[in-house]
Amino acid sequence: MSNVKKVLVTATNYSTLCAEAKQLLESHGVEVIENKVGRPHTFDELKELVSDIDGVVAGVDTWNEDVFKLAPRLKAIARFGVGVDNIDLGKAREYGVKVTNVPGGNANAVAELTVGLILSVMRNIPSLHQSARMGYWDRFVGAELIGRTVGLLGFGNIAQMVAKKLSGFDIRIVAYDKFPNADRARELGVELVSSDEVLKQSDIVSMHLPSLPETHHMMSEVQFAMMKETAYFVNTARGALVDEQALYHALRNRLIAGAAIDVYEHEPVSADNPLFQLDNLVSTPHTAAETFETYHKVGLVTAQALLDVFSGKEPLNQVQA
Repeated sequence: MSNVKKVLVTATNYSTLCAEAKQLLESHGVEVIENKVGRPHTFDELKELVSDIDGVVAGVDTWNEDVFKLAPRLKAIARFGVGVDNIDLGKAREYGVKVTNVPGGNANAVAELTVGLILSVMRNIPSLHQSARMGYWDRFVGAELIGRTVGLLGFGNIAQMVAKKLSGFDIRIVAYDKFPNADRARELGVELVSSDEVLKQSDIVSMHLPSLPETHHMMSEVQFAMMKETAYFVNTARGALVDEQALYHALRNRLIAGAAIDVYEHEPVSADNPLFQLDNLVSTPHTAAETFETYHKVGLVTAQALLDVFSGKEPLNQVQA
């Protein structure tokens, strides 16, 4: 059996955007196998690739026992980002696979896109962009942020950055978190309230919670019904947090004014998703972390984590089940 370590990269555009990380791996004799499909891998695609890999730089593909059974050499999964809900941590431990992530590695990128989505849905920027390119001169009366209340569901690194970036818009910010950082809230001028009060008080509700069993479908018909009819909903966290049928119902029946989402219950999202029939939805394809800066930083951290595991060291940012 070859002593050459093999690393499968399921994150996309690795050679282009993570050239230094790839060079770091290859300088240590690692063979890098890159994503050739340009999207998350399906199980059928993974099963053809994992039989002789030692490590993974993982995007949002699903890594569970079905995959681990087919990967006897696998020792480490370095998640290219923060969320590890696509990895079965319990089974990873059973199969001797160490899992790491990069806390805060993409926080600024996600925060910036969140602000961009808020402005886009309030001013209908994507539709007006398409209209202008087609030679039309459509009018759309949008809403301004000034004087509004923005509610953050979750108050971790990304939400705190969103609060800081929005502070110049002369708005009120409220937030909910199960384990709130009261000191940071005071520094940023954020009021800590219950999740129900975030929904009831806010003109814009922005989702920033982790995907856990207890947060699955946290936004359902009951929660959307609590929101103002003039309010907007934004999700750059995880699709599983939202019942998409409930979101569709709320948007179609104008129970809320609009929504902007970067994440979906099932990814890659299908073109026949009913949400895409609606004119009050702005959507992007799970691209919040896709910046040159994020790829460079996260690429190097994940590469080093794998090298540490291969050399017998404990990697930084190891995630436990």
